[in-house]
Amino acid sequence: MIAIASTKGLPHEKWLAYRRMGIGGSDASVICGVNKYKSPVELWMEKTGQQPDAEAGEAAHWGNMLEPLVRTEFSRQSGIEVIPVHQILQSSEYPFMLANLDGVCRHPEYGKCIFEAKTASAYKSAEWEGAAVPYAYVLQVQHYMAVTGYVGAFVAVLIGGNQFQWKYIERDEGLIAMLIRMEQDFWERVQNGVPPNLDGSEASVAYINKRYPEGTASSIIRLPDAAADLICQYKEACEQLAQVTEQKQKATNLLKQMLGANETGTLGDNIITWKNVSQERFDSKLFETEQPEIHERYMSKTTHRRFIVRAA
Repeated sequence: MIAIASTKGLPHEKWLAYRRMGIGGSDASVICGVNKYKSPVELWMEKTGQQPDAEAGEAAHWGNMLEPLVRTEFSRQSGIEVIPVHQILQSSEYPFMLANLDGVCRHPEYGKCIFEAKTASAYKSAEWEGAAVPYAYVLQVQHYMAVTGYVGAFVAVLIGGNQFQWKYIERDEGLIAMLIRMEQDFWERVQNGVPPNLDGSEASVAYINKRYPEGTASSIIRLPDAAADLICQYKEACEQLAQVTEQKQKATNLLKQMLGANETGTLGDNIITWKNVSQERFDSKLFETEQPEIHERYMSKTTHRRFIVRAA
C-alpha cells in the first residue's frame, strides 16, 4: 500500500475529490447492496460526478467528534495502544481501492491490525449483541485489510452514549476476494460510464430521466420478452399499493372519528395528532383571470415524460 495524501488540515472539498478517485471502505457495503442508506446507482452517480456527494448527517458528525473518546476508552479497557492514521491509503495491487483508517494497533498474537471507532444509537444495540458486528462494518474493515494486508481489525463502539463494546474481526480471504471482484467490476463501470443494474432508488429515477429526457412520439418498438415479468411486477405492485393505500386511509378515517374535535389522542407509546394548520397559497387561477397579460409573461413551459402501463 502507499499513502497518497495526508488528511491533516486537508480541506473537505479536496478530501471528497480524493474519495472520487477510488472506492473507500464505507463504499463496500453500498456496492454489495447491503447499505440501507445508499444504492449502488447513487454511489455510481457520485463517483462519475453526476450527483454531489451526500452530506454527512448529524450522526456522522458526532461519530467523528467522539472518535478520540472511543479510541481512548478502547486502549483503557484492552491495554492496546492505538496510533491514529492521518493518511489516505491506496492499494498497490488494486489502485482503485482506498482506505482512510481511524487508527492502527498491534494484536498481542497476530501483529498489526486496523482500529475502527463507531458510535451507535441505543435503538441499534441489538445489532451489536454478543460477537455480532453490523455487516456493513464487517465489509468496511475487510476492505481495509485488502488495502493494507493486515491480519485483523478491532472495532470499538459506543452505544447510546453509555454502553461501550469492542470486537475483533479476523481477516477473511474469501470475503476479501469477493469484495475485490465486486469493487473492480463497479470501478470499471465508473470508468466506462456504465451504471450498475437500476433499482427502485431515487438515484435510479434521476439517472433514467436524465438519460432519456424526451421521447420520439412516432416511435413504437417491440419490447424484449424479459419485459413480460417486469410488466407483471408493475401491475401487481400497483394493485398492492392501491390496497395498502386504502387500508391506510381507512385507519386514518377511523382514528380521526375517534379524535373528533380533539387535536391529540394517546395510547401506550403512541401520540396521534389531528391539528389545525393554516397556510397562505397563491391563487394562480384568480391571478390568470384578473391579470392575464402579466400571467402570460411569467409562464414557463416544462416537459417531462409520463409512464403508463395499460392494456392494448
